[in-house]
Amino acid sequence: MSRLSVQPLLDTETVTIRDVVCGGECKHKSLEECAHAAHLVFPYRGVYVRHLGRNDAVAEANQVLFFNGAEGYRVSHPVEGGDACLSLTIAEPLLRELAPKEQVHEGGALAFRRQRRRIDPRAQALVAVLRHGLNRRAAETLEAETLALTLVRRALGERTSHAAGASPGRQKLVDRAKLVLSGDLARRWTLAEVAAEVGVSPVYLTQVFQLVEAMPLYRYQLRLRLARALDLLGEYDDLTALGMDLGFSSHSHFSSAFRQAYGRTPAEFQRSVHLR
Repeated sequence: MSRLSVQPLLDTETVTIRDVVCGGECKHKSLEECAHAAHLVFPYRGVYVRHLGRNDAVAEANQVLFFNGAEGYRVSHPVEGGDACLSLTIAEPLLRELAPKEQVHEGGALAFRRQRRRIDPRAQALVAVLRHGLNRRAAETLEAETLALTLVRRALGERTSHAAGASPGRQKLVDRAKLVLSGDLARRWTLAEVAAEVGVSPVYLTQVFQLVEAMPLYRYQLRLRLARALDLLGEYDDLTALGMDLGFSSHSHFSSAFRQAYGRTPAEFQRSVHLR
């Protein structure tokens, strides 16, 4: 079993927020686990795979995963380093109000139809603001509750999230590419190298990845790097070093990409969530 740490950050009638960190020692499928109620999980560090029947989902910082009550699943960590996630459990009446009807099953307890959706940069930033603010006791309860509901609304919105649609074979190919990228975020991969790792031609990989994720492979990698920057901002005084450690070619490249994604430079984001 992998080492698991669960830190409660907020518990109100509206939302329960937990910071969950897993050591990732279990490379193969774990014993079956089961959630007590429907909730949303936002990975912000590392990567793991959730196995739900014959359906697998790569969990990384570009995704939100949906867990349904009484639904058995297994977890594996094919990439070293473990993972960390922000878990949000919203009161069911409120979650029903937030969730589009086409995304949940009819009747009975609330249950999502899909395992995951891809979230946008704004949702990634909200995850970081919530986590940093609650960890540092800088966020008031009312503010945190409001941000949590905004995050859920954004993660479920048709305009602000994306549900991948593809054949199982194409989805597995894209998931293998995601694991390759997640295994070394700082590496300046070439398209040929990633394609060789997953066993297809560069042309086929670019076509399938765009079809499944509705964005190019290089942009997906950039989003992973920027999400890792959100996680690490509290640990770096030297932001140039942070950018270089994540594979950016210069501080200006890092700062420009960060601002384009999140609307603020890394330094401005640090100050806004009281990290510096």
